[in-house]
Amino acid sequence: MKPGIYLAHKQVGATSFSLVQAFMGEVEAAGLTRKQLPVCHGGTLDPFAEGLLLLLAGPATHLMDLLHAVPKTYEAEVIWGVETDNGDLLGQVVREGDASELNAETLDAALAPFLGWTEQVPPATSAKKIGGEPAYKKAHRGEAVELPPSRVYLHEARWLSHELPRRSRLRITCRGGYYVRALARDLGRALGCGAHLSRLHRTAIGPWKDPGPGARVWLQGPEVLPWCPSRLIAGDEVNDLKHGRSIPLGEVRPPDWRLPEGFPDPEAPVRALQRGRLVALLREQDGRLSTTTPLWPGL
Repeated sequence: MKPGIYLAHKQVGATSFSLVQAFMGEVEAAGLTRKQLPVCHGGTLDPFAEGLLLLLAGPATHLMDLLHAVPKTYEAEVIWGVETDNGDLLGQVVREGDASELNAETLDAALAPFLGWTEQVPPATSAKKIGGEPAYKKAHRGEAVELPPSRVYLHEARWLSHELPRRSRLRITCRGGYYVRALARDLGRALGCGAHLSRLHRTAIGPWKDPGPGARVWLQGPEVLPWCPSRLIAGDEVNDLKHGRSIPLGEVRPPDWRLPEGFPDPEAPVRALQRGRLVALLREQDGRLSTTTPLWPGL
């Protein structure tokens, strides 16, 4: 059990935290304490959904915020004619409508207004916090939940297939914080027939693919945050960074993986790499690099 990012597959029905708990059990079985190797996930998936879940171990737990601004790809099945209170098949039916007039051209046109930056109201059963508590906990207690709209980004969306008027399959690429359940709800309302998700599969985050059931992939060193530029460090520079001193800009190498054309700039930091290990994240100021996130002893 080593520090780094692990690509794991979450199955339908499991919670994101259940994968964290299972991983922590492996950590303890390996003779390590949770303090020695802390673990968290890098972005939740709903219980009804499946697919790629990131497990962050050791210093990688400090990288969670940097995962929010990179592309996430989903494939979803949309059921037409029924809206549920939480946007998926496990919710209560709140509206039914006639989907008999839907066709491929109408559905293509319906997607267009949702592309780019828009305001989206998250589902009441989302992990968005109200007064420090996740909204879904309030909703499950029967309390009224009113969430303000969030600024979200949808880079690409296209229909994969249709079985009208019952269902359609959709693939989207979005920025973190986007709710595919809310997209289905809003499409159903725009079309006047109602809609919800029956399936959701997160297939990728940035360059990382879902490893599939039973598989897990360990990432370390240059494989971590490959959309960030990098700087090789050694000798006195290592000591300077460890003690909070800046270093010369030097040779900053371009990212190993490029974001899709037109995707919003994540304003990525510079990775400090020492002997193949990611040891810090740096920012440039006045022609020099300073540490923003120390990751010693490294990933």
